[in-house]
Amino acid sequence: MGDEKNGILEREEIDAKYKWDLESMYANDELWEEDFKKAQGLAEKVTEYKGRTVESSATLLEVLKLRDELFRLTENVVVYARMRSDEDSRKSTYQALADRGMSLAAQIEEKASFIIPEILLLDESDLKKYLEEEEGLKIYAHYLEKAFGKKEHILSKEEEALLAQMGEVANSPENVFSMLNDADIKFPIIKDENNNDVEITHGNFIPLMESKDRRVRRDAFEGVYHTYKELENTFAATLNGCVKKNIFYAKARKYSSSIEASLDQNNIPVSVYDNLVESVNNNLDAMHKYMEIRKKALGLDELHMYDLYTPIVKDVNIKVPFEEAKDMVAKGLEPLGEDYIKTLKEGFSTRWIDVYENRGKRSGAYSSGTYDSKPFVLLNYHETLDNIFTTAHEMGHSMHSYFSKTTQPYIYGGYSIFLAEIASTTNECLLMDYMLKNVKDDNEKLYLLNHYLEQFRTTVYRQTMFAEFERDIHRYVENGGALTASYLNDTYKKLNEKYYGKEMIVDDEIASEWARIPHFYYNYYVFQYSTGFSSAVSLSQQILKDGEDAVDRYIGFLKSGDSDYPINVLKKAGVDMTTSEPVDSALKLFGQLVDEMSKLI
Repeated sequence: MGDEKNGILEREEIDAKYKWDLESMYANDELWEEDFKKAQGLAEKVTEYKGRTVESSATLLEVLKLRDELFRLTENVVVYARMRSDEDSRKSTYQALADRGMSLAAQIEEKASFIIPEILLLDESDLKKYLEEEEGLKIYAHYLEKAFGKKEHILSKEEEALLAQMGEVANSPENVFSMLNDADIKFPIIKDENNNDVEITHGNFIPLMESKDRRVRRDAFEGVYHTYKELENTFAATLNGCVKKNIFYAKARKYSSSIEASLDQNNIPVSVYDNLVESVNNNLDAMHKYMEIRKKALGLDELHMYDLYTPIVKDVNIKVPFEEAKDMVAKGLEPLGEDYIKTLKEGFSTRWIDVYENRGKRSGAYSSGTYDSKPFVLLNYHETLDNIFTTAHEMGHSMHSYFSKTTQPYIYGGYSIFLAEIASTTNECLLMDYMLKNVKDDNEKLYLLNHYLEQFRTTVYRQTMFAEFERDIHRYVENGGALTASYLNDTYKKLNEKYYGKEMIVDDEIASEWARIPHFYYNYYVFQYSTGFSSAVSLSQQILKDGEDAVDRYIGFLKSGDSDYPINVLKKAGVDMTTSEPVDSALKLFGQLVDEMSKLI
């Protein structure tokens, strides 16, 4: 496995042990159909409580338990269908199942939409009384407190039902983008280092950009971005639709801006977002210095955007088969203790992971699953150093999910998006520490140092650049602007020029990069990569320095799920994101690493 010279495999050609075990969710599609119908039935049962949600504490408990049962079942139906569709987006059977799953979710959202508005008809004193007299409600105390915190943004039952009906239509921009980007787009064939034909795919684009052969890098870069350029008006229309959707929901819920509406879902002050952008903008000097080092190390007269991914150290070519990558990840995460490692290895051996790229498979990597399923991971594993870290990263998500759902009841079994990138990145930081400590060769050490700096560049700087772009385009539309392809290209190119500095030739092609970023459809998601990375740097340092106490706090963090506000969950683990300290100290470390590399080059 993993030999890419023969081109991309069909899914049937891949060994079962390298494919995720979705059969453990539904052994066949007939069982999925049964749950689909059962969910429809439960949805009807929920509507019978309309108008009586808070008639007594016992009724309120019945409604909340029934809602949990319905949502839990629906998640299984939706997630299974989506993951099946992601295995091969050319299969119309699973596209249809995924569409039906999304339709079902929207219908159920609509049918259950009366619950929160009816709960909010209670006075807080009545709610307190209900919590005292009905023991079973105590588990919902935090959930109910959060709902009351959003009282001014919850609409009438009729308006909430109308918004819920909009769900399917509102997802259209993202769905169109996904189909265009994953199924329909076709990149050109270029020559690799050995002059063999290779078709560019989402999965091999970054490995091609890491090539030591500059001609290969340039051809891959131009091949991808010229393709996006040809479709830029369509991509601009889908992104414009998504931004307008976010603004519509913010206005409907009486928020002053789309960013406030998005962040308020997790009780995050907008100042956390703005402080991040400001902190990174104040620390661009270190990034510009890093670009100078890269230019010097590569021996180039001009540094171009297609020179960003190739390793600075020319003589090292770390190629790691997946079986070795698993062992390496497990060794790197040993500081997290025996329980963590035992579960991690169980995940490796019981088919949590869909490992290799196949034709039609969704690009990239993610962790998914439900409260009842294994915490699955989708990879497109190529034998690069970057992919070892991707494995550690996605398993960090899945381990977080595992600890949350095995500790918390369903209502708190997930975790806030604000916390979503922390466990994954802590894994990467610990793995990097392990590799740097155990490396024997100076060149390899320099290679790893370069990789760590790349993590900072791509996770703190690049994601903050994305966050700034996202904030700016929403503001532009909120102030009456229209997102044309030329506006998006111009805005995006200027940001690249600011972030990478005068040593970088910011090629015209990069102006179209916004078109290939799925995260711009996730409603202010990307800033959390940067805050998450900063938190992870802090947590990993605490784990390595303080040992058992820090590990206990950290495992407590993984087990907390959604049982408290994310800022509080993180504070208990030892990181306070209401201050600029975590971001500032991460950027300070970046500056130190840049200086260290400067001496070694």
